[in-house]
Amino acid sequence: MPLTTVAGARRRPAILLAAAAASLAVGVVGCDSSDRPSAQPSPSASVSASAATGVLGIRDPWVKAADKGMTAAFGTLVNDSDTDVTVTAAATAVSPMELHEMTMKDGKMVMQPKQGIVVKAHSSTTLQPGGEHLMLMDLKQPVEAGDELTFTLTFADGKTQMFTAVAKPFTGAQESYGPDHGQPTLSPAA
Repeated sequence: MPLTTVAGARRRPAILLAAAAASLAVGVVGCDSSDRPSAQPSPSASVSASAATGVLGIRDPWVKAADKGMTAAFGTLVNDSDTDVTVTAAATAVSPMELHEMTMKDGKMVMQPKQGIVVKAHSSTTLQPGGEHLMLMDLKQPVEAGDELTFTLTFADGKTQMFTAVAKPFTGAQESYGPDHGQPTLSPAA
C-alpha cells in the first residue's frame, strides 16, 4: 500500500468518529426532555416565569459587617417587568429584620421603619447607607467581613425571593443607635 493510502485509512476512522460525536452533540442539544433543560428555553416559558413571579434582579448585594446590635443590607433592586413591585418584608437567620429609610426630622437624619419599598416597572431602586435599606435588628451573632448571608424578600403579592450578600467592612454613615433601637441617627459627618 502506498503511504498516502495508509495515512488516509488511519484518518478515516478518526474523521468518522468526530462526525458521529458532532451528530450526537447536535441531537442532544436539540432534545428537550423533562429532566434536562433545553439549550434554548421556549419564549413562552421565560416570559411567563419572569412575569408570573414578579421577582426582582438584585445587583451588588452586600451587608455592613458588625460585631453586635444592628447592621444593614444594601444593593440595587432591578424590576424588568411591566408592573411595579413592592418589597414588604425581609428575613435572614442571623436576626429579625425591618425595611428602613433615612429621613430628616427636627434637623437630624433619622432612621425609621418603612411599610414597603416600591421598585417601579422597568426601573431600579438602590438600597444604600443614608437611604432605603434592609435593617438587621438584634444580631444573634457577629457578621464578619467575608461572611455570606442569605436573605428572603417577601413581595406584596405574597411571593418570595432569596438572595445571598457578602459582608464588607464599612465605616461610612457612622450610625448611632439608641437603646430603644427605634430612632438611630446619623452623625453630621455622614
